[in-house]
Amino acid sequence: MISVRKLSKRHGELEVIRDISAEVAKGETIAVGPSGGGKSTLLRCLNFLEPFDGGEIEISKMKLDPTTRDPRLLRALRAQVGMVFQQIHLFPHLTALANIMLPPRLVRDLDYATRARRARELLARVGLADRAGSYPHELSGGQQQRVAIARALALDPQVLLFDEPTSALDPEMRDEVISVVRGLAESGITMLVVTHEMQFATEIASRVWVLDRGTLVEDGPPAQVIDRPQSDVAREYFRRLRK
Repeated sequence: MISVRKLSKRHGELEVIRDISAEVAKGETIAVGPSGGGKSTLLRCLNFLEPFDGGEIEISKMKLDPTTRDPRLLRALRAQVGMVFQQIHLFPHLTALANIMLPPRLVRDLDYATRARRARELLARVGLADRAGSYPHELSGGQQQRVAIARALALDPQVLLFDEPTSALDPEMRDEVISVVRGLAESGITMLVVTHEMQFATEIASRVWVLDRGTLVEDGPPAQVIDRPQSDVAREYFRRLRK
C-alpha cells in the first residue's frame, strides 16, 4: 500500500528526512515515534502536504516525486489518503455533521442526501450519533478528535495518517480516541500513527518505526522494537515512556 524509496526532505539547511526507505502492506498499522525525529514531516510528505527534495513515494497506487504538480493526481491523493491532525482543525462555524459532509462535496461533488447519510453513519461509527448538530465548542476534546477521524473517513480512504491524535487530550478522552483507532485497525484500513502512547504501540500496532534525526533506525513488531531496541535513541525513548 505504501512504498518509500530514499526519501529526503530539507527545511533550509536542515535535513529533516534523510534517505528513508520502507514498505507498508495493506491493512498494517504502523506506530511512529519519537518526537523530533522527522515523523510529522514524513506524514506530510506521504500525502504531499509538503513536497520533498529527493526519492519517491508510491501510496495507494499513486506515485509521487519532487516534480509532482499534477492537480488531478493530488486531488485523487486527497481522496485516498486521509489525515487526522494533532490540532484537530475542525471548522468552528460548522456542526459535526457539516464538518464531515464537507470533504465529499469538495472532492467528489456528491449530493447532499448521500453526504448526510454517510456522515451520520460515520458519527455512529465513532460513537457520536447523538452529536450531529453540535458545534466544535460544544464538544469535548476527545469528541472533537473523533469527529475529525470521521471527517477523514468521509472519502473512504485506503490509508489514514494520524499525527499525535491523543497528545492534547486527558486520559479519559485519550482512551476514547484510542478505542476508535483500535476499531479502525481491526477493520483492515492501512494506518500510520505518530504517537507516544505505549498502549497503542503494544496493543494495536503491527509494527513500530523509530526515527532519529530523519533516519529510520528501528522497524519491527512491537515486541521486538519496544522490548529489545537496537538503537540508543529507541532504548532511551522507551525507557522514558515506562516511567
